[in-house]
Amino acid sequence: MPTNAAARSFTNRLAREKSPYLLQHQHNPVDWYAWGEEAFAKARSENKPIFLSIGYSTCHWCHVMERESFENTTLADYLNKHFVSIKVDREERPDVDKIYMTAVQAMGQGGGWPLNVFLTADLKPFYGGTYFPPESKYGRPSFLQLLQHIQQLWETRREDIATSATQLHEQLTNITRQEETQGLLLAPELLHNAAKKFEKDYDPQHGGFGGAPKFPRPTQPAFVLRHGVRLGDQEAIRMVLHTCERMAAGGMYDQIGGGFSRYSVDAGWLVPHFEKMLYDNAQLIHLYLDAYLVSGEGRFADVARDIIRYILRDMTHPDGGFYSAEDADSEGKEGKFYCWTRAELSKLLTPEEFNLAVRYFGVTEIGNFIDHSDPNPLPNQNVLSIVDPNLSSNDQVLLTSGKKKMFNDRTRRIRPHLDDKVLASWNGMMLGAISRAHGVLGDENYLAAAEKNLSFLQSKLWDSKTRTLYHRWRAGERDSVQLLDAYANLLAGVIDLYEVTLESKHLEFALALTESMMAKFYDKEAGGFWQSAANSSDLILRIKEDYDGAEPAANSVAVLAILKLSAMTDRSDLKAAAEKTLRLLADRLQRLPQAVPHLLLGLDFWLEEPKRVVIAGDKTAPLTRELLRAAHSVYQPNKVVLSNNGPVEPFARTLPLVSGQPTVYLCTGTSCQPPTHETGKLKQMLK
Repeated sequence: MPTNAAARSFTNRLAREKSPYLLQHQHNPVDWYAWGEEAFAKARSENKPIFLSIGYSTCHWCHVMERESFENTTLADYLNKHFVSIKVDREERPDVDKIYMTAVQAMGQGGGWPLNVFLTADLKPFYGGTYFPPESKYGRPSFLQLLQHIQQLWETRREDIATSATQLHEQLTNITRQEETQGLLLAPELLHNAAKKFEKDYDPQHGGFGGAPKFPRPTQPAFVLRHGVRLGDQEAIRMVLHTCERMAAGGMYDQIGGGFSRYSVDAGWLVPHFEKMLYDNAQLIHLYLDAYLVSGEGRFADVARDIIRYILRDMTHPDGGFYSAEDADSEGKEGKFYCWTRAELSKLLTPEEFNLAVRYFGVTEIGNFIDHSDPNPLPNQNVLSIVDPNLSSNDQVLLTSGKKKMFNDRTRRIRPHLDDKVLASWNGMMLGAISRAHGVLGDENYLAAAEKNLSFLQSKLWDSKTRTLYHRWRAGERDSVQLLDAYANLLAGVIDLYEVTLESKHLEFALALTESMMAKFYDKEAGGFWQSAANSSDLILRIKEDYDGAEPAANSVAVLAILKLSAMTDRSDLKAAAEKTLRLLADRLQRLPQAVPHLLLGLDFWLEEPKRVVIAGDKTAPLTRELLRAAHSVYQPNKVVLSNNGPVEPFARTLPLVSGQPTVYLCTGTSCQPPTHETGKLKQMLK
């Protein structure tokens, strides 16, 4: 019978790392290496294949495979003897993950995490998959049997493996190569075509687009809403508002503590995969702010506030950085922190509160969530969702008191694991979301959090001398990795912060980020941005990411960000780079718009001359702040807000105060509407 790791004490070299995911594996009996030359050199010198395992610290099935396989000493001994084993945190190295995920998908194996791939010593993949079970079943070999088979092939058919790896590498090169499609116009028809395809996938019962499992993927409804408002398409608008309402009523939304889980396993948003990711919640703040501005309904603003409350309470470093994620599991049980039994609630709440909670949240004796953990699954678990929203004023009082008791009681439970690394990319997303929430909702705490976050990122991850942005900071150390994801997302967030403050230093920083991003990642010949810098010697490919999945592709984010910056600063070179990137990806926009909803937002912005709200006057003056708030209180996505001083476009700098007080100009191209000091008039002009 295999010996479990608990019977022996191990510490491997991952103990030197900072990634929470790698540190989770530091006591495995597997002789893990981090991604880097030390591992590659060992594979070359000992002529061994590489076993590459990629995941992230809040990944449920990564935990399962660790318990079943990587803590098993028999299996570990086999790996240590015949392979060089490498662990990668996909959140720290999305560039590495993208290459090998594409390879596994090209093999017809599907995708997901954990991602397990076998490589030659020159890092070329030759076989891979996702989760491998510890025992053979359903016609699939056990993980150990697979390792034995790979080892036998390595010993007896190494030339065949080398040939196969070379062919796959060539295939990957072809798959990831993009070329501009000649003669394909960047026209409004691309937007109409995309909107029709999205609307065809709409779920009229539960909201959302597509079936189970259901991801929020916020840029897709954001695009449908933008298109619907432009055309006055009330049905498209209703689809998005219905989606927002149903998501917030579902179990995917934490009804007690705020914030959204990553996705729901069902079509009705009820049972989540309980991990919470910073990037999802950042994008959802933007979506709920949009829904609020379009509908005027305060419930959508309340969801945005609740998300931010959760982020500032549970996901923020004392110095201002935002943490990455919270796990689905606690105490080895998925969802244990979040679920309730009817018996628990009956003991905790007064009879009146209990009866209301049962009705409002749909709590039943049997529960609605099946715990699949083994051994001893938890019985009768309820995921809370809003089943009966019809409340009297007295019900509202009872619900508030009941939820407060539930929240306080839940704080005494063992929390899920917190992935406390700070990523420049995801922090850029949340920086932008909280900045914009300040602009729309006027909460000064949001602005303070945004300013503090940017100061943190600038001090920990930005080298002002070399104009270099690094990707990850944790426990006092930053990494040495440079990624387009970091530059593009932080740029977008800083632009949002500038638009709600008019602080010239923020626009100056945005320009510095842009100059560095263009120099390191932009392809001047073909257009588009590489995911990694040219000096990334540990990669077998340079890829231009073109898929807006749970996170928007950095190419899509970069396009929209530099278009906004171009409108603010009259930088025609930035607009030309965005256009060239759009033309490179035009075939993608036409044939598979479902893959690039965020890029569609960039195309939408490019197709229309943006409105420029230019505010002249002291940025700290009360009237200036009122005008800023008015500018952000109208749903008008194709606009930029700027001052008349600092590194803004020359025309804006010529616009003066009128009657000695803060004045706003609404300009398009080289023409402006008559200046005004009135917030109501500005809102009317923007509409």
